[in-house]
Amino acid sequence: MLHIYNTLTRQKEPFEPLDPPFVKMYVCGPTVYDSAHIGHAMSYIVFDMVRRYLEYRGYRVRHVQNFTDVEDKIIKRSQELGISWQELTARYIDEFLRQMDALNVKRAHVYPYASQEIPEIIRIIEGLIEKGYAYVVDGDVYFRVRADDDYGKLSGRRLDELQAGARVAVDARKEDPLDFALWKASKPGEPAWDSPWGPGRPGWHIECSAMSIHYLGPQIDIHGGGADLIFPHHENEIAQSESFTGCVPFVKYWMHNGLLQLGGEKMSKSLGNLVTIGEILERHDPNALRLFVLSSHYRRPITYTDESFAAAERGLERFYAALRPPRGLPGPQDEALRRKALETRQAFEEAMDDDFNTALALGRLFDLARAINAARDESVAGPGFTEAQATLRELLEVLGFRLQGDGQPQRAVEAEPFIELAVAVRSQLRAQKQWNLADWIRDRLQELGVELRDTPEGTKWVWRPASSDQ
Repeated sequence: MLHIYNTLTRQKEPFEPLDPPFVKMYVCGPTVYDSAHIGHAMSYIVFDMVRRYLEYRGYRVRHVQNFTDVEDKIIKRSQELGISWQELTARYIDEFLRQMDALNVKRAHVYPYASQEIPEIIRIIEGLIEKGYAYVVDGDVYFRVRADDDYGKLSGRRLDELQAGARVAVDARKEDPLDFALWKASKPGEPAWDSPWGPGRPGWHIECSAMSIHYLGPQIDIHGGGADLIFPHHENEIAQSESFTGCVPFVKYWMHNGLLQLGGEKMSKSLGNLVTIGEILERHDPNALRLFVLSSHYRRPITYTDESFAAAERGLERFYAALRPPRGLPGPQDEALRRKALETRQAFEEAMDDDFNTALALGRLFDLARAINAARDESVAGPGFTEAQATLRELLEVLGFRLQGDGQPQRAVEAEPFIELAVAVRSQLRAQKQWNLADWIRDRLQELGVELRDTPEGTKWVWRPASSDQ
């Protein structure tokens, strides 16, 4: 049975959705004022993996992911660039979706925009005011944190110990420094919508409650996001959602991925220490980023370095090699491969059922790939070999890897006989010490996207597709 670590209860719990086999999942989306970085990619790859595995297990997932397209940073950036906030956000939403497609992240069923959910946001704020959970000050509306008896239950923070969060403005007009904005009165030049409290725009936290309630109902199964959103964002979501609907819990399972670090610091736009998704896609196979992310448990932080990413690329090559066609005839290892495939599926599911332990699951798949590659080296083929490859392919696809043909890019599949011939000719030239010609072949193959590696076991080659082939 699948168990999920619940941030709210701080323990692993059996996964029992509210209305099986249906699963309602909401994932916090990006604030679209700049290009997304690989820290964003980490979160969306993680929750893509969660969705895919749930679907593999027979659940029917409805996935909603928002775009924050009205926010202080968006307004500031659009003013700096001299363009409208609509033009700015449309540019980065389009870029984000194209990059998610390239990373083989499944599209959400609904992508609501904050700017398009204003009526629902106003409806919820009105309800909170009526129930005494919110109050109006000069066109602004604030949530009374101390009116929520169990505020702090997600983050484990006590009210008396709390300081105003990163996005909680210090305002002497507020009844309490911890009260957070539900609605902000507009300033000159800012986007604004009419409301019962005057022209303004929504606060950051209320949009996710409104979208979740609108598209998934008052209670959902899974809410996902980065660990940096636990407080204040998700804490405030719980407070305003449960106070408005009266339905507890608002979310049955809170899931948070660890943060991706660069140079020991959290990767973020504001710190300026980031590697964009676009930069990765220009230079690398998108599958390598997925392998890099899933090689660690999703709740753990991971550190990006050139060396750690190169290790993921080498691991990806082993999977690609294992999906190449067999050579030879059925042999005694063929039946062993069939048994290995069955054992691998069981071990894979056991790992994934333990809070989506992709690191362990990938380890089982590497074991299977190693057995397949060893059988090929010994010219073993047959039904067991075919079954082992099919199992490896299926389970890699469950984790979201996009595979073609034998796992290599299609150009490599078609060109393989000619590449093998060129490598054989180069090996003969090297044996004859005709280094210039051998180097010329190596360089020409490199230009075509084929990298050669000379090893004690002979020359190996891997495909290095250019960005146009991604």
